Amino acid sequence: MSLTVDADRITAGRRADTYLAVRSVQGGRTVYSARVPLLDLDKILPVPDPAQTDPDNRRVDARHAKSFGEYLTAHEAWVAPTLLARDNGGCVFHPLDGSDGTVGYLDIPWSAGTVGALSTIDGQHRVLGVRMEMHRITEEIDKTERDLGRARAEHRVRALGEKRDALKVALQRIQREAIGLDIYVEPDPVRARQMFVDVADNAKGISTALRARFDGSKIANRTLDRVIDHALLRDKVDLEQDRMSRTNAHFIGAKHVADLTRAVAVGVSGRISRKREASLSDEAVVEAMHCFLDCITTAFDELGALADGSLRPGELRGRSLLAAVGMLRVLAGTYHELRAKDIADGDITAYFATLAPHMAAPVSDEAIWRRTEAGRDFEPDASAPVMRTQNLQHLVSVITAWYPAAPQ
Repeated sequence: MSLTVDADRITAGRRADTYLAVRSVQGGRTVYSARVPLLDLDKILPVPDPAQTDPDNRRVDARHAKSFGEYLTAHEAWVAPTLLARDNGGCVFHPLDGSDGTVGYLDIPWSAGTVGALSTIDGQHRVLGVRMEMHRITEEIDKTERDLGRARAEHRVRALGEKRDALKVALQRIQREAIGLDIYVEPDPVRARQMFVDVADNAKGISTALRARFDGSKIANRTLDRVIDHALLRDKVDLEQDRMSRTNAHFIGAKHVADLTRAVAVGVSGRISRKREASLSDEAVVEAMHCFLDCITTAFDELGALADGSLRPGELRGRSLLAAVGMLRVLAGTYHELRAKDIADGDITAYFATLAPHMAAPVSDEAIWRRTEAGRDFEPDASAPVMRTQNLQHLVSVITAWYPAAPQ
């Protein structure tokens, strides 16, 4: 009897994976570009340890990594940039015939814990986050199956079965998906460190204003375009910058609109949790914000003039507290509290009108903002309240307690 063994089918002892890759040059270095299954990341790239400082990279933040993993599960249409890694000489490229050496098979040795042929230049939180999320899901599947084995009530069995199936679908989806990986061949450890610095120096972070425009996962951001269609905000919101300088032609920034939206929806210091997010209607939030903007536009003549175009934002700065984002957030928080007491918008507008005579800036020692319990929330000669959350919350409680009329 003769036996024929296909050695290619035996993987025992093999300590590398092979990927289709494109070879190019950048900055004088050879670069291999490949698509790597998420399932393979912790095999070929070192898994960073949050408890240890990486000598060639920043210390990884476990909470940030965990949030990326949760993002993968929560968003089927997830997106993430290409990972960047350095090859110290362990990868082997086999060009395909007829490709001029640009396309071929790339053998990447497996990583052993935090040591491997590759080191991460950019993306260590994504590597750890994928590992943590897959571990979490598999543990949750095991726990759910154990609970299912003990369950007796029909509704409990059904609920656990649905949970297990949903977890398995999530795990299978992550296992099917891939991410880009660019591998730079750089044997010199000193130059490799410089690569990390160069990437960090040239990365342009996203401003909170841009996040407010484009992050559709948050209702305060998702409703931005419809909220700023109000006359008070139309063409007066800076969609790029977070800070309002005296020379800025806009009234407030996109981030500030999102802050006002949150204050109207859940209070000046409130946070919109995932559960709360799911319970809120976009239409209801936009309507509440427009009602608040109607309220302050009617109650305060200066904001009315801003809305009809007879006053420019720059003319309001320095002379009115209403030009301060902090004061607008306080008014939004007060509006939220009064509505929670079932006070009608017309009555809130009438009450805010009693505050109008007190909006001059900077505040004097005789102003109600300094001689009442609100004094702890305003510095002498201030043009805005103290922006610490506890001060804004305290000021909201003070103004809410003054209803239906401000002190004389």
